[in-house]
Amino acid sequence: MTICGRAKRFAKIGGEMISLPAVEGYAAALWPGAEHAVVTRPDAKKGEQLVLFTSRNDATVRALQAWGKANGVAEIAMPREIKVVEALPVLGTGKLDYVTMTAMAAG
Repeated sequence: MTICGRAKRFAKIGGEMISLPAVEGYAAALWPGAEHAVVTRPDAKKGEQLVLFTSRNDATVRALQAWGKANGVAEIAMPREIKVVEALPVLGTGKLDYVTMTAMAAG
């Protein structure tokens, strides 16, 4: 048997476990009117790297990091890249398509 995904939505960055739903919550707190999803991609130095997908047109890494700093969120839990999309990809069931977003983050 081979597992090709996450049983739970966590990232391991520099030895720390980061909750992906929590990071999505940070983005939602800053930009409440938009959709947000966080996926990971490999990082040679820290193991994994966070990538935020959002429907917020003016979303920037700088704004999210400033919000995190002001709200006591560790810098390691802030995405290093934001990809703005018109709408987050969903499966036929209506659930977010994290597999597609992970592929988009890698490329």
